[in-house]
Amino acid sequence: MSADPAGLSRDEVAHLARLARLAVTDAELDVFAGQLDVILGSVARVGEVAADDIPPTSHAVPLQNVFRPDELRPGLTQQQALAGAPAAEDGRFRVPQILGEEA
Repeated sequence: MSADPAGLSRDEVAHLARLARLAVTDAELDVFAGQLDVILGSVARVGEVAADDIPPTSHAVPLQNVFRPDELRPGLTQQQALAGAPAAEDGRFRVPQILGEEA
């Protein structure tokens, strides 16, 4: 892309459209060129504000995860889990086949 302050040319917009596999009309090229100029100008303004002394952040406020201890607790046995199943086979839940292939 050009670093031309005048903006993107129609040829550059057409090239981008081809790369994105978009079919655009001549009228759309003009509209998209104007819209892309606005987007590129906005990105350039953000780049001017960002400074090397400002650390990158993902959140506006610091976050800290609160974890509980990972403790072993009693659970269901396989037989108990399958006891309420509408259908079971070979120690597993039996469900209707949704794909036409065998796994």
